[in-house]
Amino acid sequence: MKPISRTRPATGRIGRTRRYVALSSLAALTLAIGFTTSASTGQLMDTSATAAGPVSTARATALGPCMISGALGVQMSEGLPTGPGYTRSTGTVHALTLMIDFSDAPGEGSADARLAEFFPQTSEWFRTSSYGRLDYRPEVPVKGWLRMPKPFAAYGIERGAPFEPGYRDLVNDLVATADPEVDFREYDMVNVLVTPNAGPSALDTVLSVTFAGNQEAPIADGVPISNASFVYSRQDDGSGSYTQTGYRVLPHENGHVFGLPDLYTQNGGGAAGHWDIMSEDWGASNDLFAWHKWKLGWLDDNQVSCASAPGATEHKLTPLAERGGTKLAFVPLNSKSGYAIELRTHAGNDEAVCRPGVLIYRVNANVDTGRGPIKVMDSTKDSGGCTRRPNVQAELSDATYTPGETFTDKKRHISIAVTSAGKSGEYRVRVTRP
Repeated sequence: MKPISRTRPATGRIGRTRRYVALSSLAALTLAIGFTTSASTGQLMDTSATAAGPVSTARATALGPCMISGALGVQMSEGLPTGPGYTRSTGTVHALTLMIDFSDAPGEGSADARLAEFFPQTSEWFRTSSYGRLDYRPEVPVKGWLRMPKPFAAYGIERGAPFEPGYRDLVNDLVATADPEVDFREYDMVNVLVTPNAGPSALDTVLSVTFAGNQEAPIADGVPISNASFVYSRQDDGSGSYTQTGYRVLPHENGHVFGLPDLYTQNGGGAAGHWDIMSEDWGASNDLFAWHKWKLGWLDDNQVSCASAPGATEHKLTPLAERGGTKLAFVPLNSKSGYAIELRTHAGNDEAVCRPGVLIYRVNANVDTGRGPIKVMDSTKDSGGCTRRPNVQAELSDATYTPGETFTDKKRHISIAVTSAGKSGEYRVRVTRP
């Protein structure tokens, strides 16, 4: 499949950033691209260290109707459970992290400084988002810049180009160069932090890319390098906040390694806004949707309420950033889609929330990564939003519903009403369906 270009709108954000998607088959390595990432249909062998999926296929019977799934061939489906082949997303995960440079793009500053752009921030982000269920450990067996044997220009890598031939050459050279000091069998995933002066500025073109979940990758020490993220130039938005926000491209890329799709569309982040790092990974910090946390195994089944029964049902939601309590109510529409309901507040990884309340979004497991598999229902359409934070999708920033407000799907005769907010922070929601 030919690459699909994506352009981020230039309305007060990082302008004209383009990334590409190349979908995998058994004949080629999957390409999952940073802000716009691809999907993978490949699978690791059962003996692989990363063969265990993010979540178990065993689910409570009551949640069965809410476990939507996509058709065969959907790229990085939002369906449950996440398919095999991706890196596990609970417990201790060892991330091999290498800093590389080239003769025509020698490392800027020290390799330690490049590492410090992403750690410990990335580990802390995952610890907070997962409620401590993911112990993300960067491993750095090579302390300095790892020089590639060819100049960067010789690899012909442009705008997240398809895997062949440039990336295969680069990965093969990386493996050969690192192999004397690295046993690739010891790691669950690979991060390659490329010197920022290799390739164009991130303000022009973002090359950051992830290869996720396919065993057709080059082999190192007997295992495929099938879950690997490459981060290139700095995503400095010019706001002066890079030191606080620049690391977030890496947890976004790693989200693909764990099996999560891109939530952008060709129009940028207008479908999901700044409510999930898989939609917008620049600017102020943001978390993941509760749906993604369930997919990743960060929420227990008893923290999910399935509103599949006809009539009216009541659901008490606790803030997503807090541990414990019900985090997600789901209203299945059919076997492939439904409405997710969660409570978002200015806490945890969510620092851009300017209208706390109940977020409602439609999840479609039958939509490919990068084509809008999740769409937020905006409670205040065309309001312009409530935030002026740089590089935050403003229109959907006030999409949440507050007590007394109701979302209605007239076609399906479904209503979701926010009935009250408790003193301890919980909200109550009434779902009515035929």
